[in-house]
Amino acid sequence: MPIALITGITGQDGSYLTEFLLEKGYEVHGIVRRVAIEDPEHRLNRILHIQDKIIIHAASLESYPSLFKVVQKVQPDECYHLAAQSFVSYSFEDEFSTLNVNIDGTHFLLSAIKEIAPQCKFYFAGSSEMFGKVEEVPQTENTRFHPRSAYGISKVAGYELMRNYREAYGLFGCSGFLYNHESPRRGFEFVTRKISSRAAKIKLGLSSELRLGNLDAKRDWGHAQEYIKAMWMMLQLDQPDDFIIATEETHSVREFAKTAFSYLDLNYKDYVTVDEKYFRPSEVDILIGDATKAKQILGWKYNRTFESLVEEMVLNDYNLLKNTI
Repeated sequence: MPIALITGITGQDGSYLTEFLLEKGYEVHGIVRRVAIEDPEHRLNRILHIQDKIIIHAASLESYPSLFKVVQKVQPDECYHLAAQSFVSYSFEDEFSTLNVNIDGTHFLLSAIKEIAPQCKFYFAGSSEMFGKVEEVPQTENTRFHPRSAYGISKVAGYELMRNYREAYGLFGCSGFLYNHESPRRGFEFVTRKISSRAAKIKLGLSSELRLGNLDAKRDWGHAQEYIKAMWMMLQLDQPDDFIIATEETHSVREFAKTAFSYLDLNYKDYVTVDEKYFRPSEVDILIGDATKAKQILGWKYNRTFESLVEEMVLNDYNLLKNTI
């Protein structure tokens, strides 16, 4: 039975990946902060339904000894490093913690695996934010990085650390440059979930307004369930490599809002207000990925539509709220 270790197991991607690996017959271990174990109803809510099928370890990305002990105990065959401070807007508010957690955490985990489980295959969660102020549209694996936030910078640094461990020490390390991927499990602070949840509240009479930033920002939005499959596919290769995972379509924040409200028979123009408070200090205007390499080498293909993603998110939030009234 293959053994997988997942950081960020309580997040959107981590929860979907855990379900996927369990179906594949893996023994799944997850790293969480101790405070999560002390408050499982809230902090482990995405994995409560499968908690009895996995093994949880308390550790911190900011503590090399704690990560070392977990890797030593688990001896994983595959490690999926998904944990990070990933909310871009917050990375502008607290650059220091974003950089420290994201870069040091990646470095500590890579070092622990190199010392204890050098045979372990390692997945690094890259991001489209690494490309930032893009030099070409769409972006490929060869597009130059130009991050526009502390989050994007930290992901570039983490990727370079992983690449260096791959080239210098022979670590089997892969990176997925994942474009924006959403689902009903997305955190409420992210713009897509902010839109879907607020539209549901407005429909139910629990709110009357949605304040957003740049409505014209364009993103390549896909479903997280499709993207976690690509992570696993990368670690099944004979040789490590890096891949863009994207839908190859782009949609604006305005279009997301319009589509979400329309599923509830509402006109977004009646409720959405632009608030400059939500604009980034340095905006990323358009991100769209070229997933040709992933299609050709991994055999991965995106199988959903933008409309189905938005519908699933907004109807899920509507039903959740409706059941609490």
